[in-house]
Amino acid sequence: MTMTPSAALATVQPAFTESERLALAGFLAGYRGLTREACTLDLRQFTGWCRARSVPLFSVRRADIEMFARELEARGRARATVTRRLCTIAGFYKYAVEEELLDHSPAAHVRRPRLDYESHATALDRNELGAILVAAGLGPPAEHALISLLALNGLRVSEAAGADIEHMGTERGHRTLVITRKGGKVVTIPLAPRTARAIDLATGERTEGPLFLGSDGKRLDRHGAARIVRRVTRRAGISKKVSPHTLRHAFITAALDAGVPLRDVQEAASHADPRTTMRYDRARTSLDRHATYIVAASSPEQPVAEAPRPGMESGRRAAARPSVHQERSLRVTSCVPANRRSARPGESRCPLPCCLADGPAGRSC
Repeated sequence: MTMTPSAALATVQPAFTESERLALAGFLAGYRGLTREACTLDLRQFTGWCRARSVPLFSVRRADIEMFARELEARGRARATVTRRLCTIAGFYKYAVEEELLDHSPAAHVRRPRLDYESHATALDRNELGAILVAAGLGPPAEHALISLLALNGLRVSEAAGADIEHMGTERGHRTLVITRKGGKVVTIPLAPRTARAIDLATGERTEGPLFLGSDGKRLDRHGAARIVRRVTRRAGISKKVSPHTLRHAFITAALDAGVPLRDVQEAASHADPRTTMRYDRARTSLDRHATYIVAASSPEQPVAEAPRPGMESGRRAAARPSVHQERSLRVTSCVPANRRSARPGESRCPLPCCLADGPAGRSC
């Protein structure tokens, strides 16, 4: 029997419905830069998980999102990563509800992992930070300028890599640089003299364009900046795994150690919440900075009594302290002897040995 091949085309089911596609596009359009890339990655993983289980995106229930989170934890993902995935999913469904594309959000009451208050990033002490700055100064000018911006200004790697030469300026005697912060906020930051000199040497005769260039002549990206930081760290003889974000942590710790107020450090780090700044402070658990030393130094000192000589304290106590019978006589008018069971008016029963049964009958205190 001869089989005749069919010319009919197979129907391909679209991955998303029109409303789901509209919700995805609209939600991602509200972000830009690295935040948009991170949200795209989170939703790509979640939608792939849903398609593998034949669950439409707008038919997801709370239990499905909980299972997705537990599966991420089973794969060994960090709690911060799982929390970010869940926050993105919750934001997507909230947007769909606000646009009336969905009746209610299945992620509204999803439990998220509790994050550690302690940061797990690599910590650098003052000596290690200084060694990195010295090693950077002995290298190419561009490396010195980049390390100075990261370690002495606490910039994010995207903020340093995105800076332009034409945004350098002078304001009231300060060398300044205009950068674009996280969220698109444009701010002007001052530059320390050593940082300004390093940037001048790095830019040379160029008057416009990116502040930092990669080996291909284009703008330096965050991966190239991370390679520079690792190279300078090795040159400084530090074996720790140091990233550009590690230098940002070190900047905040060094600023607080130097006595800079928390509010000023928060502003320099561009943190919306001061608790985030405190979380970056890797030396907040140091015993040297404990408040007990400040309180003890500012409080008036109490005079310390002279230690008694042996044999004198017992005599002083015996002379100054009244006897047990004297203390008892101050409170009791008369005691009830042991040969009488009931108390008369003005009497109370005394528990001292002289009034008990083993004492002389009829004797009172």
